[in-house]
Amino acid sequence: MFTINCTGKIISLDDPIIMGIINATPDSFYEGHLKGGNDGMLALAEKMVREGATILDIGGQSTRPGSERITAEEELKRVVPVITAIHHKFPAAIISIDTYFSAVAEAAIAAGASIVNDISAGNMDAAMLDTVAALQVPYVCMHMQGTPANMQQEPTYTNVVKEVLDFFISKTEQCKAAGITDVIIDPGFGFGKTIEHNFQLLKDLSVFSITGKPILAGLSRKSTIYKTLGITADEALNGTTVLNTMALLNGASILRVHDAGAAKEAILLFNAYKKAPRN
Repeated sequence: MFTINCTGKIISLDDPIIMGIINATPDSFYEGHLKGGNDGMLALAEKMVREGATILDIGGQSTRPGSERITAEEELKRVVPVITAIHHKFPAAIISIDTYFSAVAEAAIAAGASIVNDISAGNMDAAMLDTVAALQVPYVCMHMQGTPANMQQEPTYTNVVKEVLDFFISKTEQCKAAGITDVIIDPGFGFGKTIEHNFQLLKDLSVFSITGKPILAGLSRKSTIYKTLGITADEALNGTTVLNTMALLNGASILRVHDAGAAKEAILLFNAYKKAPRN
């Protein structure tokens, strides 16, 4: 099984864990995380920790389809105060920084974060892999076709599972060559994929265990759920739990979610199911 070293804190992934999403952005596809400013984010962090989140993932840039890119300087203004405040109030919490800028990653780690979560897998900042290696922190390496601005404009694959797997085989070798010790792979549900692509990736998620890396599943309240069900993101908690359970059954070690309590229940039930003896 897997462990990750978060600046001296060893996190076991023998049982799946939760990464709670905290958006330090003025625009998010899920409006439930846009209330209260920094105080609201501290209250959300406290709620997530109480409900079982191991990691708190702080992001200062919207990566929803069609979103506009902001500068590293603007992103730093959004995330560093939040990371500093959360690290001060919850020093035992593991904080990750959701960024594709190496400068933001470096400043966030200095402020108290201990994981870098990069939707571009180093493809949007050539200095990212070397920076993460120098910081000696775990790296979440995600697959994305295109960029957030254009990724949902007719994404096309011949075989989505094979192409994403080939991407990770190559990219994890690049991470190793750069000197990154702990790599977590994220197939990037909703990032340059159609709904059908997302279900194909979920169905064959266990294939990615070939890489020998822990798998993160980020399905929470995404359009694959609410468009399939004909509802809104605000109404997509039950659907999220269903797909998270499928991800757990297919090998996910980390669930990235907006709702830590529901994810924790899914994990507890999954663990009980997994440990039950067969007749």
